[in-house]
Amino acid sequence: MVNRTKNVSDGITYMVNGRIKMKHLTSLIGGALLVIGLANIAPTPAAAAGGTYYDSVCNCRRPDSEYNTRRVVRGAPRVNTRVRYVDHTREVKRTHLQQENRLVVHVQPVINREVVVHRQNTVVRNITLHKVNTTNKFTTEARNETVNRYVAGGTRVVNERREVRGVNCNCGYGGGTRVSGGSYEGGEVSYRE
Repeated sequence: MVNRTKNVSDGITYMVNGRIKMKHLTSLIGGALLVIGLANIAPTPAAAAGGTYYDSVCNCRRPDSEYNTRRVVRGAPRVNTRVRYVDHTREVKRTHLQQENRLVVHVQPVINREVVVHRQNTVVRNITLHKVNTTNKFTTEARNETVNRYVAGGTRVVNERREVRGVNCNCGYGGGTRVSGGSYEGGEVSYRE
């Protein structure tokens, strides 16, 4: 059996010959399981011999019927030690509260500013002077005018009689047909003054 010592440095476990590797640990566990399995599978000598038991004094097998009594003497146990390390991490919280009361004063300056704007307005005034000079001159102007006036005059009546030449017609008695040829044939002609 190999003596193993433990050196702990920063949470890593070391053995005598150095740090434990995972493949070595797996091989060790597999070997132990194999030995335990073979011990369980191997038959006991009495069961293998068909009811006999091997006697080491006479170096032969004797049947179980020859033994009147049986006593089991238990000896000191043989300890197969397998060391397995399980790392447990315990977290200890050390919280220190450092409280600082800070007053922040935000100052906003207020400036009352009066702005005087001097504005000059220009008025352009156009002045027109109108001066009338009057000269009085007297002259004589001659005009010829004709005025037509109509008034009612006197009325006189003048009767005149004038003889005009008539037309000679040869007509029958009683207003018959015209005998002589003229422009009016067969018609009646009357004359008046």
